[in-house]
Amino acid sequence: MIWSIIIGFVVGLIARALMPGPNPMGIILTTVLGIIGALLASFVGRTMGWYDAGESAGIVAAIIGSIGVLAIYGAVTRGRGL
Repeated sequence: MIWSIIIGFVVGLIARALMPGPNPMGIILTTVLGIIGALLASFVGRTMGWYDAGESAGIVAAIIGSIGVLAIYGAVTRGRGL
């Protein structure tokens, strides 16, 4: 569990660094971003048949998933005027 949180934080930091524009988030949101991105990448990978049941996505897929989540988050928060 602790390892997942640490990896989620690192993945979230990398996704925020790769995504252009300001991404004002704290440590907790960055960690949640990385964890959700990894879960999204695992779900999509299983749906597409790339991963078996119980197999998780790798770091690169988690970063790509996190960038997608960050893009959606940015579109939603900008749409509400925040």
